[in-house]
Amino acid sequence: MKEMFIYKDGQLARGEAEVVGEFPLVLRVNDRELVTLIASPHDLRFLVAGFLRVQGFVSRVEDFLMLSVCNDYGIANVRIRGELPAELKPILTSGCGTGITFSLPAAGGLGKRVGECEPIPPEAVFDLMGQLTQKAEQYKSHGGVHSAAVGDSHGRLLLHAEDIGRHNTFDRLAGEALLKGVPLAGRVLVTSGRVSAEMAAKAAALDIPLIASRTSPTDMAIRICQEAGIALIGYLRGARFNVYAHPELLSIPTC
Repeated sequence: MKEMFIYKDGQLARGEAEVVGEFPLVLRVNDRELVTLIASPHDLRFLVAGFLRVQGFVSRVEDFLMLSVCNDYGIANVRIRGELPAELKPILTSGCGTGITFSLPAAGGLGKRVGECEPIPPEAVFDLMGQLTQKAEQYKSHGGVHSAAVGDSHGRLLLHAEDIGRHNTFDRLAGEALLKGVPLAGRVLVTSGRVSAEMAAKAAALDIPLIASRTSPTDMAIRICQEAGIALIGYLRGARFNVYAHPELLSIPTC
């Protein structure tokens, strides 16, 4: 709890409130300082593993020779098989707090399509979003936290993540799945936040064929999903949603 003041009826009254934690984590890979991640302070191993996975630096648990996170000093020391590229061009993304990526597709295209999957019933998407909302209920007391989850085509939720940055929730899911051996290919990804370009690209890298959000996608995210063969759903609220890419991946007729 943090001390604060409440303004009401022309007066300030002393009070207390829960606030969102924010943690800077310096990521060192093969003795090279790569980036500082700004994130929520929990389960940072999942965040680190997922960030390196979606950037294409690792693809298997065996690619990690060391993965150590020191919360006291805010440093993650990682050693991986092989070397990082000699030159890395960081890209500041539209994620909350400004995310960073080294692999955002250029205007020329993504160059990857997800694998084929069976059509996904809309009921499964609604079920997963409902479960995500229930998981996020505990955070409504202070707000400011994004959430995302991965489930299967039967509506079973498999992994769930929260973070101050919506881009971080994707990385956390990717890292937890990698370290726990949970396959992501063919899964459904639901998120509370806007779907932007880097998030669509991450889903493509993880072979996820459907993304659903309670809010809107960006035009670049739509283009990436169209190119990668990903069904993209936005404004999933109540009993309706909008489909911005590949409606044929949903098991419903179109007019």
